[in-house]
Formats: sequence, structure tokens, C-alpha cells
Amino acid sequence: MTQAGRLAGKVAIITGASKGTGAVMGKQFAEAGARVMLVARSEEAVKQVAAEIGAGALGLAVDVTREDQVIAMVTRAIEEFGQVDILVSNAVIPGQDKYVWEQTLENWNAVFEICITAPMLAAREVLRQSMMSRKSGSIINVSSTAGYMGMPRKSHYVTAKAAQRALTKVIATEAGPYGIRCNCLVPGGIETDLWKNWGIRMAGEQGISFEEWKDKALSDVPLRTISQPEDIGNLALFLASDESRTITGQSINCDAGSIMVG
Repeated sequence: MTQAGRLAGKVAIITGASKGTGAVMGKQFAEAGARVMLVARSEEAVKQVAAEIGAGALGLAVDVTREDQVIAMVTRAIEEFGQVDILVSNAVIPGQDKYVWEQTLENWNAVFEICITAPMLAAREVLRQSMMSRKSGSIINVSSTAGYMGMPRKSHYVTAKAAQRALTKVIATEAGPYGIRCNCLVPGGIETDLWKNWGIRMAGEQGISFEEWKDKALSDVPLRTISQPEDIGNLALFLASDESRTITGQSINCDAGSIMVG
């Protein structure tokens, strides 16, 4: 099968798709033949991404932490495209960096709502409304290697990202008998504005330049490089396609070797 046909006939919902990795995934999935619903809180931005893709792409403003909006999101995808074959739960917020003794419930809950509640709601609805009756589908939760590490001032983010791997296993176990797969894509650093802004902040705290901080951050990474959004999208394409038909319940790193599990 050609690259252009890897997702031919498939319908995908991608959350957090107004910029960065989510927007790139949307374009890659469309190029591979999928019809895509791109979802984000920013209506203007997500519709712009959909417009850039063109036919077969729909941009929709959704707060994925709101149950009623997630139900409506999946219903709309089925109305527009007839089915949902792929769900990529990519929406994320970093929260505010705080030591545990500074942590606020507002900061903690906000990150958990996006990273855990939202993927659960989205998975529940694509399963209920489309995948289970059709006995087919691929669900991809996008986590982070932060979930393997005890990063200072990130108890909210680290714990939520670790929990995504556990949620993935449960969905894979429960949905497997219906022919539905669920995997967790685990990026390390991705060279997006979100990562750059964090790096600039860390560099400022250390009194060094961003480039010095970046070199230091990559010095222990075996490949001495950082993923681009396209690298993450390539792995998502594989997990979404029938090429990975017997892979489920797995957490697969895409991080230039920074965390080696096994």
C-alpha cells in the first residue's frame, strides 16, 4: 500500500489539533487518505488548520473536558463522515510548575481533566457510538516520557501522564474482544512552541541561554536530537493503520532513546 493510501476510507478524530503536533497529525492523516475531524478549544485556529487541509477535514471547537461537548463531537463526526475509525487523544496543558507543598487543587484538577478525563470520555463515546457496533477501531492516547520520571515541580503533569498508560491498558483489555485496539504514544521532547517556551523558562532559571540549555538537555539522549511533530505523527499513523493490527495495550516511546523501557 502506498503512503497515500495507508488510512484510505478511515475517519479520524484528533483532539488538540489547532497547532503543534495535533495539527501536523491532522495533515499527515489526511495525506494518508483519512477524513479528519480536528478538535480544539480555539475555533478560529482549528478551522484554519482544517481549511489548509481542504476537502475531507472538519474543524470543530470543543472543550474535551465537558461530557456534553464530547458526546456531541462524536455524534457530529458520525453525521458528517458516517463512522469513527480512529481517535487520537492529543489535547494537553502543562499546568503551572509547583512543588508538591505549593500544589493547588485547581492546577492539579485542570491537568487531570485534560489528560485523563478527556481521553476517557472520548474513548467512551467513540466506542459507544461507532467502534463497538462495527467491531473495529484504533484509539491512541498521547502521553509523555515525563510520566516515567519524578520531575520536580510537575507532580500534576507527571502523574496524569503516567495514568494515561494505565488507562490505555484498561481500554485495550476491555475493547479487544470487539476487535478494537488502544495504544499509548509516548513522546519525549517535541520541538514545538510549548517545549521551546518551557526550555526558555528553564534556561532563565539556570542563568544560561536557551541554546546552552538545549545542548545540556540533549547531552544524555542517545541520538542527541529532539523529535519533530512529524516524527510523532509518523508513529501515530502506524498505530492508526492496519499495519499495527496486532499491537494493542502498548506504550511506545518516540524520544530519541531518552527513556528505554524493556
